[in-house]
Amino acid sequence: MLNSTQVPVTVLTGFLGAGKTTLLNRILTERHGKKYAVIVNEFGEEGIDNDLVVDADEEVFEMNNGCICCTVRGDLIRILSGLMKRADQLDAIIVETTGLADPAPVAQTFFVDQDVADRTKLDAIVTVADAVHLEGQLGEHHEAEEQVAFADVVLLNKTDLIEGHSLGLIENRIRKINPYAKIIKTAHCAAPLDEIVGLNAFSLERVLEVEPDFLESDHDHDHDDDITSVSYVSDTPLDLDKFQTWFGEILQTKGQDILRSKGILDFDGQDDRYVFQGVHMLMDGSPMGPWPAGKKRNSRVVFIGRGVENMGLKEGFESCRAF
Repeated sequence: MLNSTQVPVTVLTGFLGAGKTTLLNRILTERHGKKYAVIVNEFGEEGIDNDLVVDADEEVFEMNNGCICCTVRGDLIRILSGLMKRADQLDAIIVETTGLADPAPVAQTFFVDQDVADRTKLDAIVTVADAVHLEGQLGEHHEAEEQVAFADVVLLNKTDLIEGHSLGLIENRIRKINPYAKIIKTAHCAAPLDEIVGLNAFSLERVLEVEPDFLESDHDHDHDDDITSVSYVSDTPLDLDKFQTWFGEILQTKGQDILRSKGILDFDGQDDRYVFQGVHMLMDGSPMGPWPAGKKRNSRVVFIGRGVENMGLKEGFESCRAF
């Protein structure tokens, strides 16, 4: 849950030309009654019209001395820290990455910097995908694949330029990489802003309230794809010490290839559910409150990354059972 001092942050990503600037222009100019601060790595491939920025109610902060995912994290932390001095005046912050950025380091900022973590809350990673060119981009650029893999929401844009059958194939490709992201099909990024901003989608607690079976679905895995996902369920309670030891070792040894991890856990002897979210080698977890009356207690975990089906995750997870 957000506390009163935390400002939600939406990370907006997507490959070159997908439509991020179109979406950002909508956020800047639409009469939505919200006060947003927008942080952009550069002013985008197409550029944001200077007059548009001047006329907008939102404040736009430009970082143009390198890619946000490597050289300007310090700038990102500095700008976020500055914004927190007047957090009560903001409804949300939007961070737009360049088209060639890996979203992971941006998301990690909200784990590794304590001041940022205390004052902001990663609301969702929203990826804008070009329905016409995505298939080719996925084959040629690993960044495009990672942007889909990290997404909580995929805005599948330019659907007016592609036939229905081809659109279905693109959706299936997205699902193979990330079965858990919500896909919104759009033309000109014309999706309601309340389906993009203010979702609390990065919080498993909110997701599980809306969709209790979120982590329970079994999915086919295409082992030829670079990035795949696996999910496991245990009806037997887990041993807390065993799980912490195993999961810590997995993140240390395999974390570079695990893009996202998430789960809700039933620990032996614990009344509360435990929920965690991970980005590469960083993990954040906390108790989530008692199990709902009448709800079956079990543990469910999801891993999205490279070669996750060959990491022995199933055996390791099952070895954490309490009895």
